[in-house]
Amino acid sequence: MKLQSKRPPGLAFVYVMLFAMTLINYLDRVALSVAAKPIAQEFSLNPIQMGYLFSSFLWTYLLCVIPAGILVDRYGAKRVCSGGMAVWSAATVLTGVVASFAPLLASRLVMGAGEATTYPSGNRFIREAVPEAKRGFATTIFNAGTYAGPAFGAILVGWLVTIVGWRTAFMIAGAIGFAWLVPWLLWFRNSPREDASPASAASAANATNATNATNAPAAGGVGLAGLLRSRSMWGVALTQGCAIYTQYLFLTWLPSYLQAAKGMDLKQAAIYTALPYGCAVVFGVLLGKFSDLILKPGEAEQGKRRVIIAVSLLCSSVILLAPLVDSIALIVAMLSVSLIGIATATSLNMALANDLLEHTADAGKANSLLLIGANVFGILAPIVTGYIVAATKSYNYAFGTAGVLLVAGAVIAQFMTSARIGSAPARAVERAQSLRGA
Repeated sequence: MKLQSKRPPGLAFVYVMLFAMTLINYLDRVALSVAAKPIAQEFSLNPIQMGYLFSSFLWTYLLCVIPAGILVDRYGAKRVCSGGMAVWSAATVLTGVVASFAPLLASRLVMGAGEATTYPSGNRFIREAVPEAKRGFATTIFNAGTYAGPAFGAILVGWLVTIVGWRTAFMIAGAIGFAWLVPWLLWFRNSPREDASPASAASAANATNATNATNAPAAGGVGLAGLLRSRSMWGVALTQGCAIYTQYLFLTWLPSYLQAAKGMDLKQAAIYTALPYGCAVVFGVLLGKFSDLILKPGEAEQGKRRVIIAVSLLCSSVILLAPLVDSIALIVAMLSVSLIGIATATSLNMALANDLLEHTADAGKANSLLLIGANVFGILAPIVTGYIVAATKSYNYAFGTAGVLLVAGAVIAQFMTSARIGSAPARAVERAQSLRGA
């Protein structure tokens, strides 16, 4: 009797797993921020040193994100995500056993290298498996874990630090990643392109070549050099950077700000850190769905999603008013509005990159370039904030810097992201057509 194979899970399962992947990614990132006070005390670290420590995982993240995108384009999401999760989860566990500052820093560097695989993998899958009209919603679901992670992680790690200490808290946080690997390896289905048999893949490739003869040199993508020649590629990368600066300001310094400037203890700071992130998860997903509903057929590939991105970033810049507010409730409300805007803008900006991208073969590399733009700013945010706090004994100028960048990101999104990314130059197309006619 022939056994029938079990039907692989559908897209809903994959969305859940991608959401959980980014949640764990950011849970492990926020753990250091929540445990910053006892760690700083144990290792005698000042605000400037903490700023560099907060930023350190992004150094290797930035170095590894393009290689990660290349690996994703070559080997697929399942393998690359699995390896990345194993690496960064192990690094998080090892953070809990370090005995001095040097290995603490090293563990964060290894964590950053592993986490570089997350977004190239997830966005490649969305590009291949999700129809254009649904990409805004799909990308916001995927990116929602970015905000669910700090919301859940702030409360979990804050509670664990007070109960069992910061070292055990890191070990438990790392173990969650290994638990995620079990269903991912057992049930995750690769994207349709990865699942295709060699024969069907070859047939599809031949069909593509036949129908795109006028653009044959670009049928396999334009590569990194071609992407870097695109004004829109630079536009989406800079837009992401302007938004991510504020995201990392909050991710790394928000618990410390609430304790130092608002007199909260660790548990209170964890709760008030979680609330804005929780709002960002819910409203970010809803606004992502809204962006799909209001776009008419054909408008997404024209880059029309950029209008919603610009408006979201302008709403986020409300953080400019934070230094003028003393009320805890009002501060939390402003942080929530800012994070909702950032969650919406960063998710839709990734969807915009996929909307504008000419060739799926460039998806991993294009998303890696977007991430480089984002994380150059992300690296600077904790360090610049550390220097500002050390020099002024205040967070006012830190919030002001973030607000100005959010306004700049809105302008860039509106005026630099209208052209296709990775399309063949007109002269090359005309030349190919003339050769074909000859």
